[in-house]
Amino acid sequence: MPSLKGKILIAEPFLGDKNFERSVVLLCEDNEEGSFGLVLNQLTNLRLDDVMDNIYGDLSLFLGGPVEQNTLHFIHRLGNQIDNTIEIGNGIYWSGDFEQIKNLINIGKISENDIRLFIGYSGWASKQLEGELKKDSWIVSDADANLIFDTPSKQFWREVLKRMGGQYKVLSNYPIDPRLN
Repeated sequence: MPSLKGKILIAEPFLGDKNFERSVVLLCEDNEEGSFGLVLNQLTNLRLDDVMDNIYGDLSLFLGGPVEQNTLHFIHRLGNQIDNTIEIGNGIYWSGDFEQIKNLINIGKISENDIRLFIGYSGWASKQLEGELKKDSWIVSDADANLIFDTPSKQFWREVLKRMGGQYKVLSNYPIDPRLN
């Protein structure tokens, strides 16, 4: 199976896993050893300055996934302005020199439209994600920086499916619990 690095995984409406219900995950790494991703649309009540000293930007924190929720990860669209960044594709970058990030936040040069910060991450062992895809647990789609950084998190799952059109547009309106319909 070709690498899915840079793609987004959209939880199908019937996934049944509370960790990923109505989630959209950006795959930052995908290889024979496993996969690493960040949930793009699970906003927490925390701000960056709640978990870190000497930071003066009022940036939201997202829950990147159920694994190691005591770690901080970030994606951005700042490109090579940040040293040691990893290009994911389509204007999306992962990681980089966090001291540079902190300095840019503190002087007001980074806004929430430039960066997403996450506590925890989503991970899959070798072949695990491939198995989930065969069971149709996820819908795979392309991602770009504008979609990720400009779409409000509360509408993200629905908006991604609508943009895909066709049968996916229909799924975007599917209720969380169809019994309440």
